[in-house]
Amino acid sequence: MPVSSSHRRRISRAVGVLALLAAAAGLSGCASVGDNVSTAFADPAKYDLYDCKQLETERVKIAGRKADLQGLMAKAETGVGGSVVSELAYRNELVATQGQSKFAEEAWRRNKCHESPPESKPAASAAATPPAPAAGVRGSRPSSR
Repeated sequence: MPVSSSHRRRISRAVGVLALLAAAAGLSGCASVGDNVSTAFADPAKYDLYDCKQLETERVKIAGRKADLQGLMAKAETGVGGSVVSELAYRNELVATQGQSKFAEEAWRRNKCHESPPESKPAASAAATPPAPAAGVRGSRPSSR
């Protein structure tokens, strides 16, 4: 059964409208990615029982992970199709990490925590110095005597 030209125009118009709706839905999804989505992938009660020292360690760890993920995403975007690879491989973890960061910061403020003072120089340099070998200890090969 042949299709008339008026049916073809209606079909092509319907396909065009659906394509526009799909594009609009996709773009609106990008615009709504924010705090609401980032906190959906993180446990809001995770940091409730942390003390300030634990929160400080966690904040440093989260900041490092966020920086790593952003670096990996930037590196991926330099290649062919990199933005797609970047989004597929790293975006979800980055969003989850941002949610964790938000909850850790809220707990930090709620507990009225303050940054720890930096360690004194002598203690830091002593920790960085490797221990001297024990007297009488030679290389790992046994002697040939």
